[in-house]
Amino acid sequence: MKGIGRRKLKSNLAFFVCFLMALWGLFWLCFILFDVLRHGITALNPALFLNDPAPPGFPGGGLRHAIVGHFLITIFATLIGVPIGILGGTYLAEYGRRSKVARFISALADIMISIPAIIVGAFIYAIMVKPMGHFSGWAGAVSLAIIMIPIVVRTTENMLTLIPWTLREAAFALGAPYHKVILQIVYRGASTGILTGIILAVARVTGEAAPLLFTSFNSAYFSLDMSNPMASLTITIFQYAMGPYDDWHTQAWGASLIITVFILILTLAGKFVISRRFKH
Repeated sequence: MKGIGRRKLKSNLAFFVCFLMALWGLFWLCFILFDVLRHGITALNPALFLNDPAPPGFPGGGLRHAIVGHFLITIFATLIGVPIGILGGTYLAEYGRRSKVARFISALADIMISIPAIIVGAFIYAIMVKPMGHFSGWAGAVSLAIIMIPIVVRTTENMLTLIPWTLREAAFALGAPYHKVILQIVYRGASTGILTGIILAVARVTGEAAPLLFTSFNSAYFSLDMSNPMASLTITIFQYAMGPYDDWHTQAWGASLIITVFILILTLAGKFVISRRFKH
């Protein structure tokens, strides 16, 4: 009985410590969100979304160029990275099961997930920006896509692996070819996890600044041309936060709030789609 009492005491103590650590992390998360909301809400006005930046030192202006540029870079990065990531994860889980090549690619994806984003930016700078002779939005999209790919690969692989092999065998017994089994059965069963991985990947790259500093750089002008330097919210936040003007600081807080709200809306939209799709 004394041993049971000691084990319960240790268990309750461990639970209490974990609870305190969770509260500590939640406190700082709420503090950061509240600080961004408190400062950023003062910058929100129609001019912030509709106007281009004013000359340095002059009040006013907006972030239309950065909002549109960031949106374009993120969209094209998603269009590049998500299909490659899903196809790569499908190969690892379906066609490369227990092969040495698949294990090597899976381990490489794990390493790529934790690699600093600035290294990806330097790599794209060396293979795209320097040969082209100038920065471009395409280079920024490719750098973000490279960051997205390993996240989507590992998530897709893990989710497809969880689908019981007996479901595939049942489809094979009915004469279904393997690609239709994957598309109509395996993907359907794993779609929740795959969508979650895509949301995580997009949320990860939305807040990246270092790779864009080496690739798309920045621009003070509105542009839809991805082959030239393009503005982005993250680089604009860095530039304005380091600047000497109070108006820049206010707009930097507004840009931070825009990114935070975008990620929140993306997460809630994903959860809504999942709940509607798999509502019983």
